[in-house]
This record gives sequence, C-alpha cells and structure tokens, in this order.
Amino acid sequence: MPARVGRPASRADSDVLAALLADAFFDDPLTRWIVPDDGRRAAVLPGFFRVFLSMSFAFDAVRTTAGRDAVMTFLPPGGWEEVERHHDAYGRQFAEVLGEDAARLSVISALQAEHHPVGRPHYYLAFGAVSPRARGAGVLSSLVGEVTSWADARGVGVYAEASSPGGRAACLRHGFTPAGPALTLPDGGPSLEPLWRDPR
Repeated sequence: MPARVGRPASRADSDVLAALLADAFFDDPLTRWIVPDDGRRAAVLPGFFRVFLSMSFAFDAVRTTAGRDAVMTFLPPGGWEEVERHHDAYGRQFAEVLGEDAARLSVISALQAEHHPVGRPHYYLAFGAVSPRARGAGVLSSLVGEVTSWADARGVGVYAEASSPGGRAACLRHGFTPAGPALTLPDGGPSLEPLWRDPR
C-alpha cells in the first residue's frame, strides 16, 4: 500500500467528487438497476451522489486526494443511525434528483436497513472511486486503509456492501469477510454482499 495520500474533502469539492463517483458507478449493477436508461442515468448520477456526499460531509467523513482523483465516503460509528433519523429528509432530496426512479432506491434502502449491523459500533464504507488516470497506483486502497486504521485505533469494526466483483475483491484485500447472505433486489435486480472487518 502506498504512503497515506488522503486529505479531508470539503463541500467545495462536491461537484468534482460527485462527477468522479458518477463516472465510476455509471455501469455498476446497482445504479443500472436504479436508473435503467443510460442517458437518464448519466444525467442524474451527479446529483444522486451529491446527496450521498452531503450525508458523509455531515460527519466530516469524505476523503479525497490533493488532485481530487479519488474519493472515499463513509460514516463513523453512530453515523448510520443518525442518517436513518433523517431518512425522510434525504428521501425528499433523492426524489427531487431521481423522480420516478426514486422508488427503486427506496427498495434498496429498506433492504439495507433491514440487514445493517446493530449493537456493534462500526464505520460504514459507502462509496469509493478513483479516476482513470490514477488507477493502479493504490490511491483508493490507501483511502480505505485510512478508515480501517481509524477503526482499529478505536477497536471497532468496519461494514461495507459490495455491489460488484471489483468492490468485493477490494474489501477482501483489506481483511473484510462475508457477513451473511447476499441482499438480492427484486425484479431480476443485482445483489449486495454484506462484508465485515473486525478491528486489529
């Protein structure tokens, strides 16, 4: 793993980082299921990720690099529960961005809430992305490593859900293990694999 390269992102980085996430997740099985039409998906994903970024910014939980060529969003211990308390407000923001496709996101959110770990303090890895020019340099791996090192220092676990084989492989390299059966979406939708990492 390379030397730590991360820095705290600020809300001024939101547009750049949302565009980076939108590009990285354009062909992800999860976003394809939420917004099946390619043209519409390209149009709405930046706004979609701006909402998710705002969730993590509320906890100073967005990491990027000096060149803003990678991003990792997460929630600290207790963050998931706090976000859930504002579920309706975030739901309205997603509805403004996604329109009728927001119904599919609601299905995913309900499934995630049903299976999210309770009673175990943990960090939650949400979304990570790296620009094409920075791929292969271990930059995103370094950002993930920052979060896992903080979790280790606090003696708490880290939870994630992988929506693609690449995401799963990245988590396994950081010591995550499967944490239960896959969360399968209806109507031929993809699966999310729950993953957990114990502190070290």
